[in-house]
Amino acid sequence: MADFLLNALLAGLALALVAGPLGSFVVWRRMAYFGDTLSHAALLGVALGFLLDVSPTLAVTVGCVLLAVLLVTLQQRQPLAADTLLGILAHSTLSLGLVALSFMKEVRVDLMAYLFGDLLAVSSTDLLWIVAGSALVLALICWLWRPLLAITVHEELAKVEGLPVAAIRLALMLLIAIVIAVAMKIVGVLLITSLLIIPAAAAQRHARSPEQMAFGASLIGLLAVCAGLALSWFKDTPAGPSIVVSAASLFLLSFVLPRRAV
Repeated sequence: MADFLLNALLAGLALALVAGPLGSFVVWRRMAYFGDTLSHAALLGVALGFLLDVSPTLAVTVGCVLLAVLLVTLQQRQPLAADTLLGILAHSTLSLGLVALSFMKEVRVDLMAYLFGDLLAVSSTDLLWIVAGSALVLALICWLWRPLLAITVHEELAKVEGLPVAAIRLALMLLIAIVIAVAMKIVGVLLITSLLIIPAAAAQRHARSPEQMAFGASLIGLLAVCAGLALSWFKDTPAGPSIVVSAASLFLLSFVLPRRAV
């Protein structure tokens, strides 16, 4: 197997593995719009990376984490509805990133790669970032699994039981931010949220427990990555969108298969 194809496969599998359980919480807590806002802001992180002459991946990671903290702070202190605030920040940060990049005449940027991903161009350094970030997030999810489930089922009850609800909620948002930052190279800023949501939504129909849904979402994500890469390799289609199309196909297939009895 060619090195670039092996790097693409390993990067995609690492992301799919962690996107399953994390995407399950995104679906349960209806945080899809939050994920979209962070993914749109990733392009602003790319622009800042070029401006400050640092790694775009590092800049996107730091930018997404800072925006997640800002969102949590604003949601607690501003009078606007949450979806209104997210809509403002999502489109503002994406547009600001595009405008900032347009002023950097000396920097040649492949916007299509950042918007829709360039999985087949993942280098060994990119692969290291993706695997390390995915492993860190997966370890933290395993550690915080029960507290995250508790605040997802009933925040008020979790607070009565003594759990630091605000800190756990912030931790979840930071984990989403890290995954979005490392996933940008794979499916692009416009398609990142789909890789979190679609496998989890497909697994939800047939799962009988939260753990089964998380495992099923990871499995569907792994299958989508393999199918998308195969489609890209044999039919010369863009890798990132091919993975999303494969995940969407598996989602539709989940409705055809009979639902498991509880």
